[in-house]
Amino acid sequence: MVRELISPWAVFLDRDGTLNEHVGLVSEPDQLELISGVAAGLRRLHEAGAQLVLVTNQPVIARELTDESGLQRIHDRLQQLLVDEGVRLDAIYYCPHHPETHHPEANNPEYRRECDCRKPKPGMIRQAAADLGLDLARSCMVGDSTRDIAAARAAGCAAVLVRTGSAGEDGVCEGVEPDAVVDDVSAAADWILKNRNTA
Repeated sequence: MVRELISPWAVFLDRDGTLNEHVGLVSEPDQLELISGVAAGLRRLHEAGAQLVLVTNQPVIARELTDESGLQRIHDRLQQLLVDEGVRLDAIYYCPHHPETHHPEANNPEYRRECDCRKPKPGMIRQAAADLGLDLARSCMVGDSTRDIAAARAAGCAAVLVRTGSAGEDGVCEGVEPDAVVDDVSAAADWILKNRNTA
């Protein structure tokens, strides 16, 4: 008897306002602090077999508030904060682009452009699925904005909105509905483990 191979599943995670406290545009590592209960929720998901994948818009690069090496230092701090509580992200994807040119920072054409990766577009989720061999139909996105929900819908995975951060009140993508609205990442983990096919 040949056992059917099942592709791994993932929980895609927004960063600012979902994993860490929303303090505006994070440009330095010491600005990043985890929201209470995040690590415990991620541990439960990891123990259930989920790949934990960060997918985050980071216009701080396009706006020249930091560069890609600076963003790496911020993400190194994020990983260390999680490791200190017994879990880590399996992969990190970020969009450095920003299509709007009206901000006062320098207009670098490398980053100031339309792209396929900036949420609400699903490019980061699809790239992660291709790289990691993920089953999007069994996967879920957790975020605090309508951009996150729209990206999940476009990628074909479930969507959980958390009430931390902007709590879905960003007003960017009207008419998108999450599968669940919960208090935080810990509650999102509870919902995913109860309602998604993770076997």
